[in-house]
Amino acid sequence: MSKSTELLPMEFLWEFIRIIIVALFGVVYYEHIISPEILLWGVAFGLYALIKTGIKGLVRKRKIGTPLFFTVAVVLSLVCKEYLVGIVALLFILIAEYISIISVTFARSSIEKLQDTLPSAVVVKHKGQKRKVSIIDLRAGDIVLLKTGETVPVDGEIVGGGGAINEAAITGDSACKIKTSGAKVYAGTFMNAGSLDIEATKVGSDTIFSRVHALVSDAESKQLPIKNLTDRIAVWLGPAILICVGVVYVMTRDIQLVISLLILGSPAQLGLGIGVVKIAAISRALREGILFKGGNFLEELARVDTFVFDKAGTLTVGKPRVSRLQIVDSKFSEEQLIRLAAAADSGCDHPIAKAILSYAGERAIAYPPASDFYVVKGRGVAARVDEQAVLIGNRSFMNDKSVSGFLATVNSTETAIFIAINYKLAGIFYVSDAIRDGASELIKLLNDIGIERVIMLTGDNPETARFVSRQIGISEHRANLLPGDKVSIIHELQESGAIVAMVGDSLHDAAALKNANVGISIGAIEMQAAMEGAGVVLMKDKLQGVFKAITISKRSINTIYQNMIVCVALLHIVGILLVLMKIVGPMEAAAVHLLAVALVCLNSIKLLRMKVS
Repeated sequence: MSKSTELLPMEFLWEFIRIIIVALFGVVYYEHIISPEILLWGVAFGLYALIKTGIKGLVRKRKIGTPLFFTVAVVLSLVCKEYLVGIVALLFILIAEYISIISVTFARSSIEKLQDTLPSAVVVKHKGQKRKVSIIDLRAGDIVLLKTGETVPVDGEIVGGGGAINEAAITGDSACKIKTSGAKVYAGTFMNAGSLDIEATKVGSDTIFSRVHALVSDAESKQLPIKNLTDRIAVWLGPAILICVGVVYVMTRDIQLVISLLILGSPAQLGLGIGVVKIAAISRALREGILFKGGNFLEELARVDTFVFDKAGTLTVGKPRVSRLQIVDSKFSEEQLIRLAAAADSGCDHPIAKAILSYAGERAIAYPPASDFYVVKGRGVAARVDEQAVLIGNRSFMNDKSVSGFLATVNSTETAIFIAINYKLAGIFYVSDAIRDGASELIKLLNDIGIERVIMLTGDNPETARFVSRQIGISEHRANLLPGDKVSIIHELQESGAIVAMVGDSLHDAAALKNANVGISIGAIEMQAAMEGAGVVLMKDKLQGVFKAITISKRSINTIYQNMIVCVALLHIVGILLVLMKIVGPMEAAAVHLLAVALVCLNSIKLLRMKVS
């Protein structure tokens, strides 16, 4: 709406008082208790906020907005001594504005409730002594004591005790998780039962809870593109309507007709309710553990016709395991190859490197330090171990390094990771990664709602890519990709006219997520870097969140279109026709405006209760 919705409680009350005072002036004037001159003071009191907002919009945005239309309409009523018409029209207009304020406040309330859950003070343990400290005085390393019914104030690790934690404030999942020593906990989550000693790792604005709500606040300030469009239309349509109203007056000399047209004719009402829809949608998504980082992503996701998925960690669980080791060069034993591979991979944090290290750990195989270590992103690692050149990576990496003794075929159902010693192939680690729960169901749902293309991208070999994509139900895949190749594919799709959503994790897919029309990252609660590059963030590492985000986006945009139809049909077509037919006068026009606002706001608020399961 035209008025600011960033209202403090006293200002909110002041708007209500304004309506009551204007209504009282109208009643006592109608009962002939006060004169028109005194009535003008009541009108001036009610008009002040509208005039102020209208002038600001005219000066700062060069836009003739709804407040100016209403102000001119009321002033004309008074100038023509239609005092009762003026005061009643003003009252309806102020009530309509107030309804829009209530709607935005109600839509934002669930966000504010989450922001207010952190305690102001907590109990910490220091050198065996317990003391109560302000939450703003907490530091990383402090031991925070928590008991049943309290909210976790920090991100940290449990160092004592155990309990049931409800993480709904972050993930949207209200099911309690039993956590004991060594488990991670997050600020904003709730202790349903038990007692915990938590070593703080992140406090204050560094916690995931604070970062989420900082991003939500930023998202609220970003307009939907459709709102920008209606605002641009209003800039030039406003003066045009004023000219048309002037022509009507010259032709008819009917001031009541002019007043009615001014009340119903404001072009700014095309965007009525868009702000309420945006905030309601962001709020509803947050309750599901989904963060839209701006209205532009909320709108764009509804238009996406092509989905691109990264395989590792997105369609699969992202925790690969070595299933077996094939020895190619008989000079090396299995233990020797595992030892050399683990040494070379010890400086790498890639999931496959971790899988090889776990494979060595399961067999209690110790490994020496490596030197001259370096990583070729998306290919493999190289290092010197025991004065030998060790290469570990995919087939492309081996080809780049001119490795000899290469096998023609590998197991098609698993990822083959080759190890070469002194540039001769010595063995192959076969690595498998389980398909994530819900992956095939999500692909089917995407097909059911008319998504034209679903593509899987992977750095794996074509055989493995084909096997995994068939299991999930994806008909199109690209294999042997580097991170830069994924960006190129997204650009290629966009150049062909596709609106692309990329689903992945920000650690390995940051560039692709950023270049897609909508980047969707999953599992932000486990990997906070996932909040940085994407436009839509799923706090849980569950693929169901992708479809929930689409559902919220589509229903939000449908609601905006419904609201626009109400405004255009009820206000600009039916209302104006009735005015021109002289069936509706100024007071009735104000009532129609109030009805339209009420319908739009109720329609927008219902998003808070929509089912997205």
